[in-house]
Amino acid sequence: MMLQTASELDAADQEPALPGDQAASLSSPELWVDRHGDYLFDYAMMRLRSHAAAQDVVQDTFLAALRGRQTFRGTAGERGWLLGILKHKVHDYFRKTTRQPCFSQLNLQHDEATDEFCIDGLHQGAWFAPLAPADWPAIPGDSLDNAAFWQVFYDCTAKLPRQTARAFLLRELDELDMPQICSLLEISENNLWVLLHRARLALRRCLEKNWFLKLNP
Repeated sequence: MMLQTASELDAADQEPALPGDQAASLSSPELWVDRHGDYLFDYAMMRLRSHAAAQDVVQDTFLAALRGRQTFRGTAGERGWLLGILKHKVHDYFRKTTRQPCFSQLNLQHDEATDEFCIDGLHQGAWFAPLAPADWPAIPGDSLDNAAFWQVFYDCTAKLPRQTARAFLLRELDELDMPQICSLLEISENNLWVLLHRARLALRRCLEKNWFLKLNP
């Protein structure tokens, strides 16, 4: 799966409203899958890390949209409206699965000085890095419009424990506030701070190893 770039995602979120009557501005439901299915699936897959779960929430989104077409107001465009429904479906999934057994929220590294953080297909076995990440030779912002970077980012987040990844993505990509995330994941604010701290450390090291240092070895 090749994820969309930041520019493509931003453009999709800002898709202008369709002209004409608000209720009539929606395209035919038969076109929704072709026009928006891949985008919505990428969004769900990034957060749920399960092909089956992502398919289910996207399908639920289309069904909810079909039943609630009268709620469309045209202000965010068709894709923005569908994305809003999908976000609720993803959050509902988090609520339902939060209490299911999963890997320890804090068992991300053996200690703060070493990692086993190499993504499949790039390197086999463990690699070790110092506590302080190396300077990135490339300009980090240049990678945000690179689809290959987002694939590496996805692979790195897939290595995080489930709860850790959810906390990070809800905070950094969805920009939810701390109380909202704590409520969704049923954790304390202190636990959330620990999850975010460890996620940022691990993701920086993974991106450093598998992306930035590969650009300028």
